[in-house]
Amino acid sequence: QVQLVESGGGLVQAGGSLRLSCAASGRTFNTYRMGWFRQAPGKEREFVAALTWRAGTTYYAESVKGRFTIFKDNAENTVYLQMNSLKPEDTAVYYCADQRTPNSRGATSSWAYDYWGQGTQVTVSS
Repeated sequence: QVQLVESGGGLVQAGGSLRLSCAASGRTFNTYRMGWFRQAPGKEREFVAALTWRAGTTYYAESVKGRFTIFKDNAENTVYLQMNSLKPEDTAVYYCADQRTPNSRGATSSWAYDYWGQGTQVTVSS
């Protein structure tokens, strides 16, 4: 089992920045990939960013490229999402997710991930 706990969400004005954290505990040694997804009210959950743990390969949704950065701290088993130049359309609940092994669903499908955190709210005011 893997437990994921997100933190760092909050209310920020458009153009501002936030850094989300996702701390993993439990059987973390076999993590293949960590991802961030978000879900706005009335919308489906969507991919934001992902990082392949050992290789360090990163993936981003087009809507956040150049503004968001995913990175990790191996020692702390923590993955971060640095969000800059935030827009009102970035408002959502942000979830981190853990993928145990590579599979055909790739990095951007929520179905590829095995464990999920409880989410943290990000609200961007205009």
